[in-house]
Amino acid sequence: MLFAVGAANAQAYPSKPIRFVVPYPAGGPLDTVARLLAQKVSESVKEPIVVDNKPGAGGNIGADAVAKSPADGYTILMGAVATHAINPTLYSSMPYDAVRDFIPVTQIASTPNVLVVNPSVPAGNVREFIAYAKANPGKLNFGSGSTGSAGHLAGELFKTLAGIEMTHVPYKGAAPAMNDLIGGQIQLMFDNLASALGQVRAGRVRALAVTTAARTSLAPELPTIAESGLPGFDINTWFGLFVPANTPREVVDRLHAEFTRALAMPQVKERLLALGAEPVGSQPAEFAAYIRTEAEKYARVIKASGARAD
Repeated sequence: MLFAVGAANAQAYPSKPIRFVVPYPAGGPLDTVARLLAQKVSESVKEPIVVDNKPGAGGNIGADAVAKSPADGYTILMGAVATHAINPTLYSSMPYDAVRDFIPVTQIASTPNVLVVNPSVPAGNVREFIAYAKANPGKLNFGSGSTGSAGHLAGELFKTLAGIEMTHVPYKGAAPAMNDLIGGQIQLMFDNLASALGQVRAGRVRALAVTTAARTSLAPELPTIAESGLPGFDINTWFGLFVPANTPREVVDRLHAEFTRALAMPQVKERLLALGAEPVGSQPAEFAAYIRTEAEKYARVIKASGARAD
């Protein structure tokens, strides 16, 4: 009898529009992916999926709105490394519990960052860069889109593992940081690979290595920082689907099936790769375990760096 009720609920869901909260501004890569997936899943489930941008506080405002929504599958979140792995340590006070208040449904994609330097820096690879940094202590400034961003924490981890000195310069977004890198006001940054590739190919900046544990299909010729002398280095920007805690299992399973099906579509894969994001589509338990590992890693980096967002 219980099985029959669960099956009926699964078949009935969804029976009205779904609100898909994106905790970042419209127009960015995460928002673009959310809208693409919303369109494909909406076509499959025959109900509208409406993207609702709720930016602010590094993603905390939008994530909190979902955490406090009814656990019925009609309010879902495009969460990210910031909302679920970085912010719980970066902020002294959080409006939600990243673990207890959510059920991870699936990791949508992973975006590698890349270490890029101004052409004036006399280094063609990571080992040469570390040697140059050690020979010039205190002379290197690295930029990032904001304090606590993956680009910032990649720099802090790099400093620790390489045993070098660099000064962090936070910007209001990665674009102005890249402009100053090209202009020579800063010497390096750990930028989104897709965003940086155009500047690399134009010769305005030099790419040394990607920040992920394995090489990326987006630029397979680039080595990883880990294989370039800093084993264990692994930083990437990831995002995924979350629902409020206590959402029925059959609803979670339906959302997982629909979103992973959409991720497997060739046109969706192609669009994600064009944005510099590699599709994932993990199982809920697998995603939950990954988040725990990521949160522990970023907690160590943030505490060692002393970074705070408030």
